[in-house]
Amino acid sequence: MINSSDVRRCLAVSLVSLIVGPVSPVLAETLPVAPHGPFARVYLPQNQPTGSDLSFGPKNWEQMNRDATHNAAFQVGKTGPSWFSDGVGWRFAEARAWPLRMKKPFGTRTYGETEAGAVQTQFYGNALGVSVVDGVVYAESDDMFAYALNARTGQLIWRISPVGNHLMGNPVVKGRFVYLSAGGVGFNFANLVRFRKTGRAVRGMDVSYNGIYALDRRTGQVIWHDGSVGEAMPTPAIHGQTLFFATGSGGVHALDRRTGKNLWTTRLKGNDNMSSPAYAGGRIFLAMAVPPRLYSLDARTGKVMWSRTIEGASNTGMGDVSPAVSRGIVVMDTVTSPRKVHGKRTLQPVIEAFDAVSGKPLWMKKMRRGPQPPAFKGGVPMIYGPVVYVGSPVNGDYEARNLSTGRLLWRWNRISSARSAPTYAHQRLYISGGDTLYVLDPKTGREISRKVVGGRMGIVSPVVLGGTIYLANSWDWIVAIPISDIAEK
Repeated sequence: MINSSDVRRCLAVSLVSLIVGPVSPVLAETLPVAPHGPFARVYLPQNQPTGSDLSFGPKNWEQMNRDATHNAAFQVGKTGPSWFSDGVGWRFAEARAWPLRMKKPFGTRTYGETEAGAVQTQFYGNALGVSVVDGVVYAESDDMFAYALNARTGQLIWRISPVGNHLMGNPVVKGRFVYLSAGGVGFNFANLVRFRKTGRAVRGMDVSYNGIYALDRRTGQVIWHDGSVGEAMPTPAIHGQTLFFATGSGGVHALDRRTGKNLWTTRLKGNDNMSSPAYAGGRIFLAMAVPPRLYSLDARTGKVMWSRTIEGASNTGMGDVSPAVSRGIVVMDTVTSPRKVHGKRTLQPVIEAFDAVSGKPLWMKKMRRGPQPPAFKGGVPMIYGPVVYVGSPVNGDYEARNLSTGRLLWRWNRISSARSAPTYAHQRLYISGGDTLYVLDPKTGREISRKVVGGRMGIVSPVVLGGTIYLANSWDWIVAIPISDIAEK
């Protein structure tokens, strides 16, 4: 039987070679995966990008949607092959792909369409979008695999399933490493009993194997693993040589990103559902659920610098939202004030801004009330310049507000639930919702164009690099779309 100490011993023996030399096969051989079974690693080096294709996109991807503003865009220079600026189009079916032409999720006859869609996102498809670094698209899927694809061709470079658990984040990429966060949404029965008695429970405990997996980005080979008691669903954040992640047990951890060595651990109340840490100005910002609270931690020591809640916050709402940070302002939103309206459960989203250093509340605005969603009760905010863009999970509203004052600039509504951060690129705003990609004028909210992609996209932000938009979805697909395909009406 393999345990964590066995893995640590393997790592200790080969640590130097892992950091500076070829990938050691020792750790990979200890992973509980049959060498020729359906979960074995697939590596196709012939599909790696070559030549100038390697210079496409960012050199690192260090946070959810790339940085603390959550704007997943990167301007590609005019030099290089024409596909950089012209864009490419392809579709890649992942391990449990559900046909894109299918309008309803698997299990609709059993659960109903709304619940079945949430189940498919949480157990089969891509919960978040992709990451793109040096000509390679990286993706984590709840089908238990991580993928690396050639950004130009869509061909598979590697596929790995390091553990029997769901992978819900953006892969973060720096240097030779790709980092995956593993953890599912479940509570086992013992945890439910504990919650009934104490009001506290650990999400993901004893359900499967949680934690962070560090891979060699070229081959997909596992280099190290740091396990956690609770789920590690949120995307980690990297600054310098430190990796930060939070879990369903309320733990926030800092690791040496090269070795997995623990640097500090801070225990907070509650659990982190999908609130990915945001690093900005020497601080880590994230939120917990049960009880709902936003935290600012010193990134060097883990010391809690301040914490705040949003009045009336529903227990699960804040722990689902990844705060956005820019210009010394932290923007957080959550669902609040559960109430039945005409016999149906409803919630009211609220957006609040705080001073990043002191935690002082700056402004608070209410969004329109709507029906309670089955899962992920938050909209990820995105900041571009002096404007914050926030979606509503209860009625599909997207709002643009002045970052400093909260003043409403415009509101747009075409989808039933708006959970993902939009992306600002080429003086356009790109939004994925339902089965469609939308293009808006970021100044007015006017809809410019749209394109049906197929499947369903939940918390998936479009990644815009040069002339291409990269998407993932709950139907377990990765898709590349040329921007020219969604030209103005």
